[in-house]
Amino acid sequence: MKSDHRHELKTNELAEWIEHFPEWVSENRTSLIAVGAVVVVALGVYFVKFYRRGTVSVRQHVRLTNLVTQLPRQEENIARALSQGVDQSITLLPTVQDLQDFAQSAKSDEMAAVALIKRAEALRAELHYRLADVSREDLVQQIGQAQTSYRQALERAPSVPALAATAQFGLGLCEEELGNFDQARGIYEQVASDAAYSGTAAQAAAAHRLTTMDDYRTTVVFKAAPPKPAAASAPSIQVGPGAVNQPIVIQAAPDESTEAGPNTPTQDSNGTTSGTAPVPVPEANEPAGS
Repeated sequence: MKSDHRHELKTNELAEWIEHFPEWVSENRTSLIAVGAVVVVALGVYFVKFYRRGTVSVRQHVRLTNLVTQLPRQEENIARALSQGVDQSITLLPTVQDLQDFAQSAKSDEMAAVALIKRAEALRAELHYRLADVSREDLVQQIGQAQTSYRQALERAPSVPALAATAQFGLGLCEEELGNFDQARGIYEQVASDAAYSGTAAQAAAAHRLTTMDDYRTTVVFKAAPPKPAAASAPSIQVGPGAVNQPIVIQAAPDESTEAGPNTPTQDSNGTTSGTAPVPVPEANEPAGS
């Protein structure tokens, strides 16, 4: 009975509240309007921020994609020009600055880390594409900028294994390019053995680098190019004027059956000399029968 009684009381109270609701609204109209306005404004601000955040994120994704895909094309053009003896490595530097600006304005830590890693890679690549020799001062300064970018990327996304491993691996490459092979080996060993980086491309690259980095410590000396062979001279044939149209004289072979040849004069018992006169041979250029 008590339960039924409570239910009846609640039903009466609800009916009474509904009956007097218009009067309550009329009495509290101003307060209700103010509260409604506040709720509408709050919802509007929330949706505007949500929309802008989504729009900005999409725009930043597009911007970062354009910058990242721009680097390989630039490097390809630089390599092509380098094969023709033209140094265009400086064309990478504007992209380096654009990546730095993007990282500073990016709201996403992951996108900022990607931009910083790509900036460091571009700084290192610019040194390798230079046609002229790189001074030690320029090397230390530019590799120092690359190291700063790798460290900033590691700070922005330490919990993303792929990005963190790539940033640390890049620091190892910087140490190696500076000639600090022991420090580079320590970084590679750390990346290769860290279980948090398991399955990342940077961990596999670090393990491979440990097996090959000793090859880069050896100073490579190229042998001098052999001298070019002297150009062969064309043979020259000199023909004197006296060697042209010389007559050809053919000597008759002696008859082996006689002591004297057919043209050799002989002397008989009376002392008379007899024999056959030599037959003249026409010259080479003289027509026969003339």
